[in-house]
Amino acid sequence: MTPIEQQIEGIVDSILEDYQNGRSIDKMDPFLNPDKEVVIDMIGKLLRIVYPGFSRERTYRIYNAKHNLSMLIEDVMYNLNKQIAIVLRESVGEEAAQEKAQELSIRFFRAIPEVRAVVQTDVEAFYEGDPAAYSTDEIVFCYPGLFAITVYRLAHILYTLGVPMLPRIMTEHAHSVTGIDINPGATIGRYFFIDHGTGIVVGETTVIGDRVKVYQGVTLGALTTRGGQSLRGKKRHPTIEDNVTIYAGASILGGGTVIGRDSVIGSNVFITHSIPPCTTVSIKSQELQFKPRNCPGDCSACDKPEPFWDGQK
Repeated sequence: MTPIEQQIEGIVDSILEDYQNGRSIDKMDPFLNPDKEVVIDMIGKLLRIVYPGFSRERTYRIYNAKHNLSMLIEDVMYNLNKQIAIVLRESVGEEAAQEKAQELSIRFFRAIPEVRAVVQTDVEAFYEGDPAAYSTDEIVFCYPGLFAITVYRLAHILYTLGVPMLPRIMTEHAHSVTGIDINPGATIGRYFFIDHGTGIVVGETTVIGDRVKVYQGVTLGALTTRGGQSLRGKKRHPTIEDNVTIYAGASILGGGTVIGRDSVIGSNVFITHSIPPCTTVSIKSQELQFKPRNCPGDCSACDKPEPFWDGQK
């Protein structure tokens, strides 16, 4: 036997013994927790329901659209019902969880037409706000911001229905794919436009009005989380009123912070207090320093061209 083979049994025994400490990470039954892969698979199928003409299976037939949609909804409904029952089981018991899961699954699917109506406004906001977009089809196919927003809007329905964990799995999947972190508890109005998107953070109690435009790197966060669980349920994140534009890198923090309607928040500002409506906030121009450097070869902009590297500092 190799040294590894000689040690493996003892290693297994020691890790199994470690599982007996009763910690929150020591759960052994995977069927007591939702299946993350199933939830992520449901996201893809829900997107096919929201955007029916933008993806299809190989067996799809356009003349059988009702049948195709029926099968797709039945598939997602079965898995959603199962996953909701799992996350409810611990709090309400097995029998009640099964009954409640069916009710919540039906309510979720009945809300999809309204989700689609709001998503249509998001697509329009993207198209109107981005001159680089050549069509709405391009936006649906290509833009990570719209993907993150659509997943958020679906997850938000489950959040408002009181379904634990599943909404967060959904939005964190979108976060991992796009770099856009929208908590499912946030409240976001119509015509929401995320430009570029990477690094955006929208906290759980954020409230965003209609026709808001947000650029990459924006944080809508809390002033502090030192209170931990004692802060749960409290308004910790800002309110952004209608028609506000927030440029790249801005941080707006605090539950009492309100950005008034029709305001423009410039890049890299740090805001912890309310801003009145129709206000532009920007950082005063910083002083730039210019230092000469060695140019590569002949340079028409320099009086005395120097080699790119002469071995001297």
